[in-house]
Amino acid sequence: MVRYHLFTKMVLLIVIMLIPVVLLYSYSNKMTTNVVVSELNRSSSNQLAFFQSQVNTSIEELSSWPIILIHDPDIESFEQQDLESEYLNLDLINHVKRIQNKLSIQESSSNWRSSLSLYSASMKRMITENDSRTYDNKELDNANLPGWQVKKVTTGNEERYLFSWYTASPYSARDVVENARSIIKLEFDSTNIQDMLDKFKSNGRRDPFYYIPGTGTIYNRTADIDRSTELLKQLDFTEIKDVDYRTIELGKEVYSVHTVMSPITGWYLIDYIPLTDVLAPIKNSNRLFYGAVACLLFMSFLAAYLLYVQVQVPVRDLMHGFQRLKIGDYSVRLEPKGRNEFSFLSERFNSMVIQIQELFEHVYLEQIQVREARLKQLQSQINPHFFYNCFSYITSMAKLGKTDAVVAMSHNLSRYYRYTTRQEKDLVPMKEEIAFVISYLKIQKMRMSRLDYVMEIPEEMMELLVPPLVLQPLIENAVIHGIERSADASFIRVSGFEDEGRLCLQVEDDGLGMNEEAMRLLQDQLTRPMDEHSGCGLWNVNQRVQLRYGERSYLTFGRSPMGGLKATIYIDNIKKG
Repeated sequence: MVRYHLFTKMVLLIVIMLIPVVLLYSYSNKMTTNVVVSELNRSSSNQLAFFQSQVNTSIEELSSWPIILIHDPDIESFEQQDLESEYLNLDLINHVKRIQNKLSIQESSSNWRSSLSLYSASMKRMITENDSRTYDNKELDNANLPGWQVKKVTTGNEERYLFSWYTASPYSARDVVENARSIIKLEFDSTNIQDMLDKFKSNGRRDPFYYIPGTGTIYNRTADIDRSTELLKQLDFTEIKDVDYRTIELGKEVYSVHTVMSPITGWYLIDYIPLTDVLAPIKNSNRLFYGAVACLLFMSFLAAYLLYVQVQVPVRDLMHGFQRLKIGDYSVRLEPKGRNEFSFLSERFNSMVIQIQELFEHVYLEQIQVREARLKQLQSQINPHFFYNCFSYITSMAKLGKTDAVVAMSHNLSRYYRYTTRQEKDLVPMKEEIAFVISYLKIQKMRMSRLDYVMEIPEEMMELLVPPLVLQPLIENAVIHGIERSADASFIRVSGFEDEGRLCLQVEDDGLGMNEEAMRLLQDQLTRPMDEHSGCGLWNVNQRVQLRYGERSYLTFGRSPMGGLKATIYIDNIKKG
């Protein structure tokens, strides 16, 4: 199972808490944006349709003038006149002036700049507000076409469009130019529409303009023509309805394009709004919100990190210190950081460990001193008895005149006591311990001639450092309890080998040996405190190797293949001298 520390848990909790807030805000923002865009499109379409209706009303009003004038009595009577000469008589001149006056009144009734022209087929005269002249039939080429006629006119660098409307009398004439008696022509140019577009744009619109495929475009006077041209390239007018809006991307900008078609002229009124500008406050609000969330997240992470550093890390270090203390590592120390409760705990922990370490070292030294004192006491108890036996042997040999035996005993005895009395080192090379043991065995062999022994210690082990007097108690035990008690026993073997990284020193004899129960009791005595019934030498050897080398070092017993007892010392972490 994955375990998370406090910092990770706090960060996950903060993120989990912020996720619903961000999701809810994102959903709310999306709904708000959709509502704003929808209302904006609806409002823009309504305003565009209203403006289109105003333009259509003005055009319909203009188109009604010829119908009204064609039924005027002066114009109807003028249709019946025939021009007998090239010049007009006084009555006709007065008649023309009345018609010109009515044309002027009609033109001045609208804010649009327009012109009315009366063409009389019988008189071959064209009458306007300020002129009366003959005309050519080529001027009426578009009179046979229905609806509004549009012609593009270029004056210098300025382009404009002329809108023309023809009304003939009688209405039933199929070929207007040939059969009509009178034709009234209404004409206005696109500057009137530009005026309305400028006024419409000043009311807050972006850039309105008129467009009809195949004819051209009427821009307002401050239009962004390049931008409008780019928009027109992306519009498919075969798919556009009478009232329509759609979204178009130009570079990095997104535009909402609105179109309304005029049923009278067939022209499309087009306006576009950059959604980027409209939605800029919402995007700014979004950036502000997400920036605030990011700052809050950063501050939360910082607070979590500070809490982790100031609380979790000291607690973790304290727990780690107690774990090391539990396994006996009294060198552990905590580094106090800052001036807070945890620095106080760290200082008290260090003080506690120092006191515990000093106490353990004091107790350990006392134990070592006690063991050494017991060892010396043991030596003082053993040495006099052994000493008396040796001098008894020397006395007997001297009485018998065996000077060689006296010299050999004296020589080996001096080496024996020199090793025991002058031993100031805690560890000695294996070769010195073996030489001491051989001296002891030679002394015993002089007393007991049947005693024989063998040393099977590899040469590479001779430089290893071992505690002094660690083998002698085992050999003494084999001599006294194994060889002396059995008349048939005579052989002792001392061997050394390596087992699982430990040095093994083994002493075997061919004496009486011990049964399983006796060996178990002897082994148990080594683990209990020493009493008057315990053997001092073997217990002391076991205690010394365990205190110095640890739990993997000890003395154990078993049956020897030679029939007697086998004593084995295991020493771990042995060093070479």
